[in-house]
Amino acid sequence: MQYLNAFLLGGFLCAVGQVLIDRTKLTPARILVGYVAAGVLLTALGLYKPLAEWGGAGATVPLTGFGYALAQGVEKAVQNDGWMGLFTGGLTAVAGGLGAAVIAAWLAALLSKPGEKG
Repeated sequence: MQYLNAFLLGGFLCAVGQVLIDRTKLTPARILVGYVAAGVLLTALGLYKPLAEWGGAGATVPLTGFGYALAQGVEKAVQNDGWMGLFTGGLTAVAGGLGAAVIAAWLAALLSKPGEKG
């Protein structure tokens, strides 16, 4: 059942994104930022945690899950470090994933010929 829940929630989030691309004039970049902001907002309202518990990876892997991780990191850092946690918590919480993405992009650039098409 866990796999089905993840598939349904992840599929729903992807379908909403595709509808936004097809039916609005929003650029994909703005939709991605909106997804991250929605994850933060839903976490702040206490709505994303139950969703993440139900949907598992279907909730934590998409960009809304990135916003969820940022908000959780900030919340934890504020509890531990006070107001300074507003500035450090989000980056600390997602540093591993960001680091892996940077290294993967660097390796991809080494293995390919990056540059402008022309």
